[in-house]
Amino acid sequence: MEKLASSLWLAFFLGTAAHVLTPKNDMKEQMETEPLRSFHFSCKMQSSSRSASSSVHTLRPSDIKAVAAIGDLGNIEDSKAKHPDLLQSLTPSPSNLSYSTERDLIQANMKTILALVSRFSPSVRYYSSVGNSSAVSRSRTLDLLNQAKEIVKSMKESQWMDYHNDWKLITVFHPCPFQASISQATSHLNSMKQLEGVLDFLYEEVPKAFVNLVDSPLLTFLHLPHSDQNYVRDIFLKLCICSSDCSRLEDVVWRWSYQDALENLLTSRKYDLKDDFTVVLQTPLQEVNMPFATTRQDNNYSTKKTPVLEKKFAALGVGLWNNMLQPVGQKQLYYFTEMPKAWCPTQENPYFFTFKNSNCSSFPVKSLTEPISQQRSFGTNIPCIDRSPSNTVPVSVHNLRPADIKVIGALGDSLTAGNGAGSSPYNVIDVLTQYRGLSWSVGGNENISTVTTLTNILREFNPSLLGFSTGKGTENTPNAYLNQAVAGARAQDIPSQAKRLIDLMKTDSKINFQEDWKLVTLFIGGNDLCGQCDDPVPRVFVNMVTILHITTLRKLYQENSITCPRLIMRSLCPCVLNPGDNSSEIEMLEFFNRRYQEGIHRLIESGRYDTREDFTVVVQPFLEESRMPTTPEGLPDSSYFAPDCFHFHQKAHSQVARAVWNNMLEPLGEKSKLQALETVITLKCPNQVQPYLMTYRNSNYTYPNETASIYGSQMLCEGRVPSINPPTSVHSLKPADVQIIAALGDSLTAGNGIGSKPNDLVDMTTQYRGLSWSIGGDASLKSVTTLPNILCEFNANLTGYSTGTGSLSEPTAFLNQALPSAQAEDLPDQVKHLVKLMKNDSRINFDTDWKVITVFIGVHDLCNYCKDINHYSAVNFSSHVQEALDLLHAEVPKALVNLVEVMDLLPLRQLFLDSRLPCPTHLAEDHCSCVLPIREGLSELVMIKEAIQAYQSSLQKLVESGRYDTQEDFTVVLQPFLRSIVLPRLQDGHPDISFFAPDCFHLSQKSHSQLSGALWNNMLQPLGEKSVSFSFMDNITLSCPTLHQPFLGTYKNSNDTHSPLEPSKKPSQNWGSDLSCPGQTASKKSPTSVHMLQPSDIQVIAALGDSLTTAVGAKATGLNDLKTAWRGLSWSIGSDETLETRTTLPNILKKFNPNLSGFSTGTQKETAGFNVAEGGATAQNLPAQARELIKQMKSSPDINYKEDWKLVTILIGANDLCQCCLDKETFSVEKYAKHLQDTLDILYKELPRAFVNMVEVMELAGLRQIEREASGCVLSGESLCPCFLNTQENFPEQQEMERINRDFQDRNAMMINSGRYTKREDFAVVVQPFFRNTIMPLHNDGKPDLSFFAVDCFHFSERGHAEMAVALWNNMLEPVGHKQSYNNFTYESSKLKCPTSEHPFLFTSKNSGMQSSEINEENNGDTVPYWAVIVAATAGILAGSLIVWVLMAQKGSKRPWTGDTATEEKVTAF
Repeated sequence: MEKLASSLWLAFFLGTAAHVLTPKNDMKEQMETEPLRSFHFSCKMQSSSRSASSSVHTLRPSDIKAVAAIGDLGNIEDSKAKHPDLLQSLTPSPSNLSYSTERDLIQANMKTILALVSRFSPSVRYYSSVGNSSAVSRSRTLDLLNQAKEIVKSMKESQWMDYHNDWKLITVFHPCPFQASISQATSHLNSMKQLEGVLDFLYEEVPKAFVNLVDSPLLTFLHLPHSDQNYVRDIFLKLCICSSDCSRLEDVVWRWSYQDALENLLTSRKYDLKDDFTVVLQTPLQEVNMPFATTRQDNNYSTKKTPVLEKKFAALGVGLWNNMLQPVGQKQLYYFTEMPKAWCPTQENPYFFTFKNSNCSSFPVKSLTEPISQQRSFGTNIPCIDRSPSNTVPVSVHNLRPADIKVIGALGDSLTAGNGAGSSPYNVIDVLTQYRGLSWSVGGNENISTVTTLTNILREFNPSLLGFSTGKGTENTPNAYLNQAVAGARAQDIPSQAKRLIDLMKTDSKINFQEDWKLVTLFIGGNDLCGQCDDPVPRVFVNMVTILHITTLRKLYQENSITCPRLIMRSLCPCVLNPGDNSSEIEMLEFFNRRYQEGIHRLIESGRYDTREDFTVVVQPFLEESRMPTTPEGLPDSSYFAPDCFHFHQKAHSQVARAVWNNMLEPLGEKSKLQALETVITLKCPNQVQPYLMTYRNSNYTYPNETASIYGSQMLCEGRVPSINPPTSVHSLKPADVQIIAALGDSLTAGNGIGSKPNDLVDMTTQYRGLSWSIGGDASLKSVTTLPNILCEFNANLTGYSTGTGSLSEPTAFLNQALPSAQAEDLPDQVKHLVKLMKNDSRINFDTDWKVITVFIGVHDLCNYCKDINHYSAVNFSSHVQEALDLLHAEVPKALVNLVEVMDLLPLRQLFLDSRLPCPTHLAEDHCSCVLPIREGLSELVMIKEAIQAYQSSLQKLVESGRYDTQEDFTVVLQPFLRSIVLPRLQDGHPDISFFAPDCFHLSQKSHSQLSGALWNNMLQPLGEKSVSFSFMDNITLSCPTLHQPFLGTYKNSNDTHSPLEPSKKPSQNWGSDLSCPGQTASKKSPTSVHMLQPSDIQVIAALGDSLTTAVGAKATGLNDLKTAWRGLSWSIGSDETLETRTTLPNILKKFNPNLSGFSTGTQKETAGFNVAEGGATAQNLPAQARELIKQMKSSPDINYKEDWKLVTILIGANDLCQCCLDKETFSVEKYAKHLQDTLDILYKELPRAFVNMVEVMELAGLRQIEREASGCVLSGESLCPCFLNTQENFPEQQEMERINRDFQDRNAMMINSGRYTKREDFAVVVQPFFRNTIMPLHNDGKPDLSFFAVDCFHFSERGHAEMAVALWNNMLEPVGHKQSYNNFTYESSKLKCPTSEHPFLFTSKNSGMQSSEINEENNGDTVPYWAVIVAATAGILAGSLIVWVLMAQKGSKRPWTGDTATEEKVTAF
């Protein structure tokens, strides 16, 4: 086919959007489309002199005189009502935005079609009712039938066409049938009936028409503001097709059934009985790939229709045009990665394709109920004569006979669940049925004569076998029994399946959990098998079936002669089926398929699961090289597959069961790999020579890595017993006392490239954590020398070590928290993650287990040293390490920390300077640009030498300071063996690169074995006698504890000379305060006036507000606990611990009145006291909080409601400010002030004896100083506070937001100082303005000090809450008119002020000598005079207003900045 010139698209995108055409605006449309017709096209125009076609099956583009669109795009509101939780964050606002965008998309599509057709038929006209109010129902759903009637009416009345003789191209965009309370089938049926009514109407009323039918569920959410539109598409398609809780498989099957129903509607051929009318089903839009992006404009989260977005919208039109020129059965998917080329009609095919001219005799009519012949059997004969069990129940898994198996179970996904195994041909929907009784590995329907499964084979040996599944159902049905496979499960889901399986076996009265032998088959990918050993299961033989060769599925998909639901296949396995043949994607897939299989072998062959006599895991590889089964004609045989052509049919289940049985009886090293399912498989039998299920031991098989014993070590120590009583001192810690091991560091600890083959640079990204010197736990010490494997020789129950390969996120990494390329500044975060893991893991008793934590960092700091010698200075390096160690010291009890000294990197240069070595010298700059490329004699070499020495010296000084020897259960020991290193060399003098990974920078397993031995020996050596050098080639013999030195060496048990600090409490950053005010007793008589209220008179404390008052995130370590409300730490109402450790307003007041009540403690709602604040609250929620507070106080038996003096603190407004640009009316200054007034009115009317602190809302603009991404903030600024953290500095919109912020403060103060609340003697409201001019706390380097903030860099940390409490307390003791109106966030424990004898009362306007009218005229700050603020603010507003006016005037026509067009975005609120 020829392609249209790209110049068309330039013209098209410079044109205006297509408009609704009715008779009254024909001329307007004519004018707007005229510019599109002046551009050149490369394809030949069809002659307009010939007569128009008489048949729709020979219809050419030049015959078309009218283009029309009917578009019903679905109703988001209906789905929102049914799924508010799913749609809350996606549904736009205002309500008409979705309709407007959907209309634009249809118009852009049809404008493209119109432009293309007009090149062949210049007089073509466009008709559409999309957007006409008369076609819109109350629910805003466009009614297809009404639209069709309007279009027919418009065309009949048009003066531009001959209705009966002109050809019409009509495109019907059919909507998604959103699920209601009815079933999927009913929903689809109703939708089909509605569509059929529209097509019937067009068929009867419209002569000479070619109708495109486009299934278009995607159009309901193209406008939604989300970074991943494919994710959004999946959510809405799930709502379209099935209920919100349906599985991925259900979603895909119902989606296909809906498309199939459309095809069946056209299969009836009812619309092909006339020669001048047809309906052609085009590719559905649900398969479109969506890279759409919404652009942010101002503070409005509206979708901006950019030229790029218009182009993507128009690309749909090009795709539709191209499909009209493609035969039925060859239509293509829609893609938007680039504008597709538009095809031209050819001489051979000059017409639009219909079903008839595509040479399709008929659609393949499928019977949905065709039964499988009852004569068909999938049974098997068992040829085995000897089926007897062992004479006595075996104690070893290596002596296990088939008849000894008493319990069978299985884990996996839908292939083990049996999806579709018993489905009839073409009954695709039945693939959702889980035929567990037919499952190859655990199904137990009928018997072996009719159903071949592993269960039925074993029942021939032991008829009393338990655990198999029967019939149909999910894993939760009783008949599933021990088949705990879950349809749709991935490798990460296997641990939870294993736990359920264990629970079922333990609680089943028919199973003797300790004595019965069990066979468990696992078929899925990954290294998650280790999760099964969290709770050890006795007497188990585990079949680990490796993943099949998945790319063979492509043959079935690509064979057009086979009827398969390809939409389902593509959706279930897009990475396999979508790429082209011989593409890089397929090559990469094949690579990962092999790596996946190799990973399973590596895990099992590590010997990790052969440490017990009653447990083993055996890899059964029969599917590794499987091919697609074929028919005698050589075609793929789909009879082995369920109707979806993806899952296995019973025919395949039978073959797989036979294959796994044979694998179980074959010795390791001789196991067969089934290459073709269609071959005849004869069952093997146990015999006298090999009567057992085969394991590595009874196969006399040696795992490949065990032959490499050069990496193993011998432990010759005799004294391996722990202390008689658990030690209380780290200086009396024996190796056998260590129960937990952990590590922090960089890629040398993460294990990059340890197990990589020579020259395999691609594998350098693999993290071999199980082989890492300080934390790896693969295999055992016999084959893998690591510190954990050494310690396991002393304590077999050691835990915490990493295994296998994978990143930090893999469960197998466990307490190996090292990150590749990590620098010292990353170390504190690693500590936080480590502490959280140890606290939350059920295998670890955090308070009582002894821990060894190895820290090794600095390589990547040195590698970057020359780039910024200040940033990477030894002082900064030491400071980062100190911060990490301080955290460990403060948080982790019972720990010995190995601080491994920074390695001397300079000898590694020789590997890159010697051209004779096969090292990737071109990567020296990438690996370590400040060290590896430096040649002898250069000044840079001297600089790096000095840096290394400075790094090493800084760590020595840090440890020898004694700051980590202040308590008996914690110490840090410097292990200096890497202070200088000797490069390994061959006999010819060349460096021995076998000690290094393929990149010649990281270390191979050979080196890691040496490192672990050197570290172990360093740990046993006394301080002052530790080795300070390391030679890769040393013959390192593992040392042993001795009778005289049985402990791991520390400063104390080494009688070292460095003098530690005196033991004291942990140097925890507790942010407590000192308060040494002269003794103040309560007033002799309870005061009747609030103006004579002393701190000691306050008996009840309370608070209203948002998450700043609930203390959300105050001690959070990550996203998982960010939402926790640490109410006990809240600045205004929390009272955890005492003032000496936690600075809060209640803890201050308790120094004056220990009987204070109402405060919060802990994190639970039950201990919130009178803290009625709610996370996410805005000012409009405040009156309800006030009523709730009064209700609680009146009903509390702990207070005297009428007599007790109450202190109430209110802080609200941050969430109002963060959202005010999204909804200016709801969050206006006026509404804010009105809500505050309503709240205070309630308190004023209802609450006796009350002093109310009204804290001004903070100045939020300062938060924009935080570089969120660089600072590691866990949430984006725009998700937290879009109106302040999503605009650029100095833009008028930002100035406007700052003005609104100040207006909030001013209106609040004006209302309170108006005298409205001064008429009662026992009630006062006082503005506390310390947040008025919020100053961002900074480090010495001028960057924000994030220790004041939670991990989201938005809420306050415990330190921030402490500073707020200090500022509030001091404000309360400052006279009105002279209060400090800025924060001073610098930690000092003695910043708290005291009441004085002259001024013993909490200050009010009255006892400050101020009248209400005077307050705003006085200086409202100590160093920031209020008048100066007003003058500066006024000048700024005037200047800003001028700028705003000028810029907004320029932009006004493009994008007015109003809340009316804003898209609502869910925010994480204060």
